[in-house]
Amino acid sequence: MKITQAAAVGFVAILLGQSWAVAQDFRGNTKIGQAVYEQHCLRCHGLALDGRGPDAPYLIVAPTNLQTLKSRSKSDWELLVAVTHGVLFSPMHGWRGRLTDEQITDVLAYIRLMAPFDAVS
Repeated sequence: MKITQAAAVGFVAILLGQSWAVAQDFRGNTKIGQAVYEQHCLRCHGLALDGRGPDAPYLIVAPTNLQTLKSRSKSDWELLVAVTHGVLFSPMHGWRGRLTDEQITDVLAYIRLMAPFDAVS
């Protein structure tokens, strides 16, 4: 099967633009998301989402500062995977099975409200 140059360029453009396209607003409830965040995330990630929660000094791997450009440039899909499945070699465990899908969506909507998506320029 032969792929034309135009099709290949289009495919590459879709792949490169995918993380921006995926970074959409979560349709969750930010008020409920805030309550979920405060109950389950605040101790590590902090009130300002800066990774300086009260438990942070006691962790071997520092919690993610969700306010950094690196974190804010992650697509919603990347954040969803981290929250759902956890982050390998860190104290961030997966919340799937502990929170409902709706609660995860709500907390991600709250995170995006407090630390909006910012594509790396």
